[in-house]
Amino acid sequence: MTNRGFDREVEARLSETAVRYTSGRRRVVGALAAADGPRSADELHRELGSTVPLSSIYRTLAVLQTANVVVPHFSAKGVTRYELAEWLMGHHHHLICIDCGVVEDIPIPQPLERQVRELVEVIGSRVAFKPVNHALEIEGTCGRCA
Repeated sequence: MTNRGFDREVEARLSETAVRYTSGRRRVVGALAAADGPRSADELHRELGSTVPLSSIYRTLAVLQTANVVVPHFSAKGVTRYELAEWLMGHHHHLICIDCGVVEDIPIPQPLERQVRELVEVIGSRVAFKPVNHALEIEGTCGRCA
């Protein structure tokens, strides 16, 4: 989806909750759309420079989370990173560096994704649980930290 496509979709979602899609919110959504993985408020601030104050980024992320435009990912080191919701970005999984905390999106080929879904169903059926979604997060050490 192009940035214009994101903008239309996000603007429609925000208007459902009577929230305006301001230029600052557009910049944050654009930065998340261009990112290769979830970003913290501080990382977004560094990427956006002085165009959006850090306090505005925190408020924007809260508004976007309430509207289900972004979803948070909590790290073991206490850093919350955000990415656009699956309805915008599509289904994917994450590689998480346990040293520096960087999170990278990884798409999985359809045949393998189908096997993951089947495994999730089997696990759920063993404990009378009906899964509706899943997220695979693989922890390890990234190339920079290795």
